[in-house]
Amino acid sequence: MSDLIERILLLKSSPAFNHVKTEDLRTVAQALEEETYFSGERVFEIGEHGDCMYIIQSGKIGISLDVVAKDTRQFIAQLAEGDCFGEMNLLDDLPRSASAHVIENATLLVLEKSRLRGLIISYPELSLGMLKSLSLRLREANLSR
Repeated sequence: MSDLIERILLLKSSPAFNHVKTEDLRTVAQALEEETYFSGERVFEIGEHGDCMYIIQSGKIGISLDVVAKDTRQFIAQLAEGDCFGEMNLLDDLPRSASAHVIENATLLVLEKSRLRGLIISYPELSLGMLKSLSLRLREANLSR
């Protein structure tokens, strides 16, 4: 039970889910799969087709736009616990717009597109909370330009 509570608290702090009602987060938390990655690995490459998003439970992830160098260390963002990435692909069905590098060993919670869509059909309020969170994130990004 504490694992479920920890996941709900992590989701509540995550930029993609921080405006989703706690009762809806319970269903999302139950749908997550856990994956482990080691320093130096890539979670995904720019241009790949994906079908999931990731929430960092522990570790650090670097995001890069470099399509050539495999060992790039020029990150446009460094993400840590509670941060999420790969969520754009759940909404637009386009190839990945960046690469995700594991900077420090990481445990990631994975939400597959098909599971999210099923949850949205069953819990429509979930999508409203996610849309609000994503909209506020976009506003914040626009202000920082």
